[in-house]
Amino acid sequence: MGESRLLWEIGRDGVELRELRERLSLDSGYLSRALHSLRGQGLVKVRPSRDDRRVRRASLTEAGLEERAELDRLSDVLAARILETLSETQRSALVAAMREVERLLRASMVSFAIEDPATADAGWCFSRYFAELDSRFETGFDPALSISADARELTPPAGILLLARLRGRAIGCGAVKFHGEGPAELKRMWIEPTARGLGVGRRLLAELERYSLKAGVKLLRLETNRALKEAIALYTSSGYVEADAFSSEPYGDHWFEKRLGSSRSVG
Repeated sequence: MGESRLLWEIGRDGVELRELRERLSLDSGYLSRALHSLRGQGLVKVRPSRDDRRVRRASLTEAGLEERAELDRLSDVLAARILETLSETQRSALVAAMREVERLLRASMVSFAIEDPATADAGWCFSRYFAELDSRFETGFDPALSISADARELTPPAGILLLARLRGRAIGCGAVKFHGEGPAELKRMWIEPTARGLGVGRRLLAELERYSLKAGVKLLRLETNRALKEAIALYTSSGYVEADAFSSEPYGDHWFEKRLGSSRSVG
């Protein structure tokens, strides 16, 4: 089963060993032994990456692709045998339940960690975030016109950047700018569209609040645009209250704040 799972996860396009370890939560020794077995069977090859010779990448051989296709076929046969004994109503209920299980399992695999704003993953999240704002705002979005949140401002102790990852892949970001004993600013909140609906945004917000509280922040503030209705709903249901404008953000339509460490319940 372990080797079959590796064949599936390596996939048609191959994968870096580092990502494979993170995705499956495997230690290096186990992964090395399993790959050695698969290589001995002629199903997998491991070579240095073309982009970085220090990075090793696993890919399937022709025999490996055929084996993976057979595993896929057998999986379909098993699924068909299960479904054919059920009524149409039962089939629909089973499929819906399996989708919900898959959704919850994906949600459980999301992790959060402080990230250097200069990394490639951080840059990718920022670029996707800017592109979405540009497409959704009535006047477009130019980061140069917005209140700054550069790498220096998002690096401890000036601030923090958190990245959300699913199976080792970046799927979202959020940041806080600290201002000594004054209110801190929430910045760069973004979740990849394919990961929305998993509760990632709410968990990311809670993590940012936790780090802020640990840093001594008493009041957390943010501004947002009226086009971001989902974000507004998240903030208001998480205990943020609308306030008078406290910044000159040109794209701001709503200003919110939340006093951290209060006993106020969160919806």
